[in-house]
Amino acid sequence: MASATLTYPVIPGYIPEAAADFSDAATRRRLSPAAVKGFLGIIDKWNLREPEARQLLGGMSTGSFYALKKDPKGRILDQDTLTRISLLIGIFKALNILYSPKLADAWMTLPNSNPMFHSLTPLAYIVQRGQPGMVHVRQLLDARRGGQ
Repeated sequence: MASATLTYPVIPGYIPEAAADFSDAATRRRLSPAAVKGFLGIIDKWNLREPEARQLLGGMSTGSFYALKKDPKGRILDQDTLTRISLLIGIFKALNILYSPKLADAWMTLPNSNPMFHSLTPLAYIVQRGQPGMVHVRQLLDARRGGQ
């Protein structure tokens, strides 16, 4: 049985970028400072407390979190943490495309009637479900951005 090869349409002037390889230590070293800076900016905009911020990072210890805040450039994130921050940055971006700045910043902590959230705020949903919850929220917002 012959194997099939997927081909994609050629779009003039568009060169797709490969996704960053978060398993590569050099890539994590390069991306970590910007990721930490972005994450700290997001938690500030969303007005999150330290325990909520630590939960978004997978339950990071208080000591590790304060070390991260104290020296954002001195920490190389692991693959899981970098993936979580990447998802949160995508959520942040989608919210700011969809809504006014005030609503975009408050959305994560507001009650949401979408059945997906089971009467939780989007933040509580993400904290409860971890990285899969982040993916679900990101997909929801990306679908809304696409008009679906």
